[in-house]
Amino acid sequence: MHVKFFTKPNCELCIEGLQTLKIVQEDIAFQIEIVNIEENDAIHEKYMLMIPVIEWNDRIIQYGRLDYPTLFEALSE
Repeated sequence: MHVKFFTKPNCELCIEGLQTLKIVQEDIAFQIEIVNIEENDAIHEKYMLMIPVIEWNDRIIQYGRLDYPTLFEALSE
């Protein structure tokens, strides 16, 4: 399983979100692709007010303040 984590440098909420995602990763096997939104204008425009954003199977699982129960439930499907 492959999960995209949209972030940008110096984003405290993103650092917390990545820690939460890694805790979920301890219980469910998946790979995390970290995508810096500042490296792509289209992605930056799409997600600049939402980060961090978790995307799986081309759909947004959660954004903003991430939590274990929501991520675990979505990625357990």
